[in-house]
Amino acid sequence: EVQFEESGGGLVQAGGSLRISCVGSGFTFSKHAMGWFRQAPGKEREFVATINWSGGNTNYANSVKGRFTISRDSAKNTVSLQMNSLKPEDTAVYYCATGIGSSYYSYDYWGQGTQVTVSS
Repeated sequence: EVQFEESGGGLVQAGGSLRISCVGSGFTFSKHAMGWFRQAPGKEREFVATINWSGGNTNYANSVKGRFTISRDSAKNTVSLQMNSLKPEDTAVYYCATGIGSSYYSYDYWGQGTQVTVSS
């Protein structure tokens, strides 16, 4: 059974930093691309970042480019998202998932989400 354990969410002031992580199990993590999405209240789930199986290729939403960094440690079955210069509009539940690209429909297995709240 594919499972994810997400951690690192919390409350931070605007301009601050936060790192969230996702540990996967039940599948061969090192062979799968991974991505992060987020969903704010009343809004659709949106793409944030993705990383290929080797970690050599990443892609970001324009809204987070230059502020967020996705990385992976396949030895630990972990994908992380370092978030710097956070803004109130980054407030959302953040989800990790297996897949690649920016389309929600390209992802199959999803984590339960971790809340990130940025205060102004």
